Amino acid sequence: MIGLLILVGFYVGWNIGANDTANCIGTPVGSGLISYRRMVYLVAVFVVLGALLQSQNVMKTIGEGVVQEPLNLLAVLTAMLSAGFFVTMATFFKVPVSTSQAIVGGVVGAALSMGNGVNVPRVATIGEVWIISPPLTALMSFFLYHLLAFFLKHVRLVTLWDRLLSYLVILSGAYVAFSLGANDVGNSVGPLTVLGIERIWLALIGGIALSVGVITYGKRVTETVGKGITSLGPLSAVAAQTSAAIAVHFFSIIGIPVSTSQAIVGAVVGVGLVKGVKTVKLGKITEIVVGWVATPTVAGLFSFGLYKVIQLLLGN
Repeated sequence: MIGLLILVGFYVGWNIGANDTANCIGTPVGSGLISYRRMVYLVAVFVVLGALLQSQNVMKTIGEGVVQEPLNLLAVLTAMLSAGFFVTMATFFKVPVSTSQAIVGGVVGAALSMGNGVNVPRVATIGEVWIISPPLTALMSFFLYHLLAFFLKHVRLVTLWDRLLSYLVILSGAYVAFSLGANDVGNSVGPLTVLGIERIWLALIGGIALSVGVITYGKRVTETVGKGITSLGPLSAVAAQTSAAIAVHFFSIIGIPVSTSQAIVGAVVGVGLVKGVKTVKLGKITEIVVGWVATPTVAGLFSFGLYKVIQLLLGN
């Protein structure tokens, strides 16, 4: 069972890497500043660094903070399978869903199914952060764009500024990848803390799993974030990515599993609004928001039902 759980944890991590690659790669690749191949390997490295250095707070929240009592091994298995399956489907259809919401929904569903209590205040706090994250990053990116544009107007060496801006786009993408590793690795392997494995090893497993997802299956959602919401130039990309990375990094430090997808989509919308509401593709945003609402609900219900079915099959 332990070996199976680690394998499922790797599968969840692979899913997160595949879906959330777009959060790190969509803007640099979408703006044409770097090739997909080069950026994807850079992201893989920074994901592992974020996992090793700062993923333990979120890992603790997912493993211990959401439920009142530790999940049994069957509940851990169903929670992770439910989250992983849902994110796989979303990635196939090129929808950037919240993997944080998927695993929290899966854990809550499994806990309720086994008769375990849920830490309602903690879950409510997490839900509040999910709600404020997109408008927060939208505001941050909107003002950061104007701040950078102000400095741009006062720089005479335009060629030098353009080159610097190109590097900043790539570096801000790497920062998003670091924040992704710091936050979402805890989502992928947090439930495995019940196994008694040291968190540093769980972080390494989760970081490698995310990196494999980035490299093998991350291209589909990248197109949605990079070009599907609004067109991005270098300045827009820097503002969007930096704002999202700062927000996710902050929430990782305080142990809140927040969605990097919500953060980057909110930030992209923020810089899109600089050019006017008409430049933002509202239909695509609606599709993404529906995915966000459905994610914890469907993952939770699926996890609840799957636990009951497996219990029935095992005769418990």
